[in-house]
Amino acid sequence: MTVGENTVVTVEFWISSTDGEALDDSGGPVSFLHRGHDSLLPRLDDGLEGQEPGFEQTFHLEPADAFGDYDTDLLRVEERSRFPEPLEVGMRFEGVPGQGDGDGPVVTVADDDDEPDENALIFVVTDLTEDKVVLDANHPFAGMALRVRIKLLAVRPADPEEIEQGYADEEDESDEVLDAMIEIRRQSDTLH
Repeated sequence: MTVGENTVVTVEFWISSTDGEALDDSGGPVSFLHRGHDSLLPRLDDGLEGQEPGFEQTFHLEPADAFGDYDTDLLRVEERSRFPEPLEVGMRFEGVPGQGDGDGPVVTVADDDDEPDENALIFVVTDLTEDKVVLDANHPFAGMALRVRIKLLAVRPADPEEIEQGYADEEDESDEVLDAMIEIRRQSDTLH
């Protein structure tokens, strides 16, 4: 089967800078609905179109094809007093661009019960001083040309539910492995 409309694709990928520095990887096989909500970047989807399992290629992506140019409007410096303590570099906060001009906070701590604001961005604390906090809502790879190596492991038809929802159902492989281990133990009478 080849990658195309209404297929679920399983790949592994590795992202590096153009000078070869490893930046990220899939951490093992990942599955997604081709051109769905959970899909890869459009340029990578284009590269997988029509391919079969076993296909492997490295793609060069300019910022426009990857995570966009670095946007200085998404960099904010705020008063530290507006944030909860303890505060550390790397902490994430939800915020809406343009907030912080008045007395209200630029960001809020996201609560699982809150309805997500479609305009909200995730700001990451990138620097701290005694009285200031530097926040950045750019993707960590914004403004970077990247090399992405992809290995296509499997392709299957998407279920009607997956097509309707726009993303692949994640199968919990760890449960399958655990079930197989339990079955092996049962067959060998070693389960206590």
